[in-house]
Amino acid sequence: MLTVIGLLIIITIVGLLMWGKISPVVGMVLIPILGAFAAGFGPTEIMSFFESGIGTVMNVVIMFIFAILFFGIMQDTGLFNPLISGLIKVSKGNVVTVATCTAIVGAIAHLDGAGATTFLFTIPALLPLYKQLHMSRYLLLLIIATSASVMNMVPWAGPTGRVASILGESPADVWRPLIPIQIIGLVMIVILAFLLGIREKRRIARKLANGEINGTDQSYSGNLALQEHAATVSEEEKSLLRPKLMIVNLIIMLATVAALLEATWEPALIFMVALSVALIVNYPNVNTQMERIKVHAPSALSMASVILAAGVFLGVIRETGMLEAIALSLVDVLPGAVVPNLHIIIGLLGVPLDLLTSTDAYYFALLPIVDGITSQFGVATSSAAYSMLIGNVIGTFVSPFSPALWLGIGLAGAEMGKHIRYSFLWMWGFSIILVLIAVAIGLV
Repeated sequence: MLTVIGLLIIITIVGLLMWGKISPVVGMVLIPILGAFAAGFGPTEIMSFFESGIGTVMNVVIMFIFAILFFGIMQDTGLFNPLISGLIKVSKGNVVTVATCTAIVGAIAHLDGAGATTFLFTIPALLPLYKQLHMSRYLLLLIIATSASVMNMVPWAGPTGRVASILGESPADVWRPLIPIQIIGLVMIVILAFLLGIREKRRIARKLANGEINGTDQSYSGNLALQEHAATVSEEEKSLLRPKLMIVNLIIMLATVAALLEATWEPALIFMVALSVALIVNYPNVNTQMERIKVHAPSALSMASVILAAGVFLGVIRETGMLEAIALSLVDVLPGAVVPNLHIIIGLLGVPLDLLTSTDAYYFALLPIVDGITSQFGVATSSAAYSMLIGNVIGTFVSPFSPALWLGIGLAGAEMGKHIRYSFLWMWGFSIILVLIAVAIGLV
């Protein structure tokens, strides 16, 4: 009975999330509670499930709220603007260099872990340059999406936070073993962007030879991109910039990352302190401080609410024994050769699975089942989690279930279907290579 009810809970949540019929918060709170009642558990027991589940995710929730606020403030101050503008200047007129620099810009812009911010920051800045050089807007989306996906492993981003809440660990602890993979991924995306730039340069040359497009003043293209990007900055945004405090803000940023790596303090406390210092240094006026917090609060609270709701789901499905029952039942059904390596198989299929399930469904519904099955054969929970995270994270911005991607599509004047056709195989291949590297270095 526990197996049947547990599967019904998971299938219902996944199905409703996939079809957009329910929000993650509503689905992961109401459906598990109804399932617990159906399994014969009473209000007192369900309350204990709630307390257990919330207890495992609370530190993650606190960290998310203050991390998103902190990086939002850093964006407001213009900390990353000079580097990105410099890259655009350096790359002007050379298609291969433009593509390569796009990968670096995408990674830098996604330091805050927020996809919407990344697309808002990069697409308006780079699209005019791409247009003037006759480069494909879908190439721009592919490179930004892949580089942002690699950066999406940072502890204040969604996937690592979700995994941390499932493992009951600090996101910073989950992230540290991922650093080598993240570095390798960043090198890979620069190489991939370089190769795609060569391919794009040849495509443009063919069109020029066939008279399909006219030649371009490349110096003008780079300057135009900077001018159009500057024109998109409002007066309010300009008033928030703190160019004279650039060095101070850089020190605050580096000190925050160093504290995360050093791990004496919990990440939640680190970001609380970092946010407080950043606000005092950049916006001493109390009213301005509260205004900036209000501006970035929706993003912070949105992710926090999802993680808290996931705590309810995890508490119910674990404490009722449903998860264990599902895992044991599936072990009996799956072929013996598949089961011990199921986490690697799912990791290799992570990108296509992102087209079929939402991110929340993948981590909060599928990961616990895979872990429950593979743990029967001595596979560490962390190994299963890393395999699925590395395999899936690259598919974040090729999935129509990503709201941030729809924003990017709109900003680029592109179509979702064409983006998926253009980018899917490149991003899936990229993901497969990362998973295999993780296996080779012993992380998985």
